[in-house]
Amino acid sequence: MAQLRRRIAFFLPDMAGGGAERVQLAIIRHLVTAGHEVDLILAFDGGVLLPLVPPEVRVIPLRARRLAGAMPGLIRYLRIEKPWSLQAIMWPCTVIAVAARLAARSRARLVLSDHTFLTSHYTGRRTQRVLRASMRLLYRLADHRVAVSSGAANDVARLAGLPPEAVEVIYNPIEVPDHIAPTAAATMAWGDASPRIITVGSLKPEKNHSLLLRAFARLVEHHPAARLLILGEGQLRADLERQRDALGLHEQVLLAGFKIDPWPYYAGADLFVLSSDYEGMSLVLVEALYAGLPVVSTDCEAGPAEILDDGLYGPLVPVGDAAALSAAMMKTLAQPKNPERQKARARQITGEQNLRRYEALLAG
Repeated sequence: MAQLRRRIAFFLPDMAGGGAERVQLAIIRHLVTAGHEVDLILAFDGGVLLPLVPPEVRVIPLRARRLAGAMPGLIRYLRIEKPWSLQAIMWPCTVIAVAARLAARSRARLVLSDHTFLTSHYTGRRTQRVLRASMRLLYRLADHRVAVSSGAANDVARLAGLPPEAVEVIYNPIEVPDHIAPTAAATMAWGDASPRIITVGSLKPEKNHSLLLRAFARLVEHHPAARLLILGEGQLRADLERQRDALGLHEQVLLAGFKIDPWPYYAGADLFVLSSDYEGMSLVLVEALYAGLPVVSTDCEAGPAEILDDGLYGPLVPVGDAAALSAAMMKTLAQPKNPERQKARARQITGEQNLRRYEALLAG
């Protein structure tokens, strides 16, 4: 338990259904349990994960039309509420928070947290210039900078012009249910398919579900009763549905949409596959390990190689190589499962110690 009760604030766009938002929920719950007062400041409002925020947390929606428009509200909050600390999640929220603290003349401890490989995530020339310039100007003024993997941390340090040791690596803490079991809905989604392959992630370009569909089409030639379950929602749904149908996989591939509780679907699966072009850490890859699943992943920047210990806990294949991904999937399915080994790896890198470290940064 904490010795001192602190007021701790979190600033992010909204409570959308991404991995970064789920991580904040885990940290917030830990801080509430430890006796701290927590404010959740949203640049916009809402999000599918908002109902999961603990009732003890004060939610403050700034209802800005765009992120930069949230700065006046954040400045007012810092001046009036005087929190002990503020954690800003994801650029450009991070640089907005630094500027707001300066304008408010606040003494709040400021922790900046980045959850993706920024160089790959922001590819436009103008955005890259703004990204680099703002980080070089403002990141050094924060008290702490956190990234979710060594690869992501090195990227942040390079962009911000800081030494590598100026960015701390804290793997994403994850909330795991006491019992992971399939529900009726999950059982119905799988039907009588075998083997059962799952992936979880927003339907956006960097997740490269198109690659997974091509790899799965190769696998179906050897396993005609296989099923691929894609949990997630996003801009590419229609494109992926067209690709699925063109590959003749309408019966074998189910785009099941976003699920606020993915664990029952993990419970019924035989294999988890990550096909991303890049990651920050990949929360879902660790969730799959916690569920005891064999995993296959692209060897993308950044995170999977660290999580899987360079392939010890699941094969890594080149980014964009459908043939290699399919071959790794078939080879892994043919091997004996070792769920306890997978779970132990997940606990090793994302256990309670990560939540305690966040509490030390924000409340210590």
